Amino acid sequence: MRLACLFSGGKDSTYAAHLMEQAGHDVVVLVTVVPEDPHSWVFHTLNLEHLPEMAEAMAKDLIAVPSSGEEGADLEALERALSGLNVEGVVTGAIASDYQWDRINGVCQKLGLKVFSPLWRKDQLTILNDMLQAGMRAMIVGVYSDGLGQEWLGRTLDRGAVDELSALAKKKGLNVSGEGGEYETLVLDSPMHSYPLVPEDVQVEFSRDSGQLRIGRLAVSL
Repeated sequence: MRLACLFSGGKDSTYAAHLMEQAGHDVVVLVTVVPEDPHSWVFHTLNLEHLPEMAEAMAKDLIAVPSSGEEGADLEALERALSGLNVEGVVTGAIASDYQWDRINGVCQKLGLKVFSPLWRKDQLTILNDMLQAGMRAMIVGVYSDGLGQEWLGRTLDRGAVDELSALAKKKGLNVSGEGGEYETLVLDSPMHSYPLVPEDVQVEFSRDSGQLRIGRLAVSL
């Protein structure tokens, strides 16, 4: 089946696309809504300016459509992006967000597209472990939760990081996969990548108990 993937550049959407291709489907295009408001409730916003480099590293076409960031505008932009694509379904990296799930499903149902969410309702720690085993390499680029300080920014989501996140989840009650917005990632390498990426000209922005990395550019790792 020909599929489009709702893509943010983060671990969940990338891994969901990988799983669908492992199941024999063809993810032919990555689709991203780019909200003007960084606090969009529906879509991620961090470092989306580097989506072309990410898509190129994955040898995928990319469709990116702008939006104001308001819920209605975000969903209209998604419908606009998906309309007319030569695909039969849409892949999402949703794990537990009913809010996002309901709205994306509503748009796809209107367009007659099937929705595939291979991570939906799965154990979050299991998902992270499976990602590591599959060869995913993601970097933490945003932290927004108690227990996740500046030292987490730029850290690779490796075995040690997953173990620490698991301990923090038990202690602080956060979602170990960041599904509650506790942290955001950017994938630098995966089984879908033709080559790994390297962040350059990185700036740290941190205030009180949250922060993010601003990446100047993503270079090809030779």
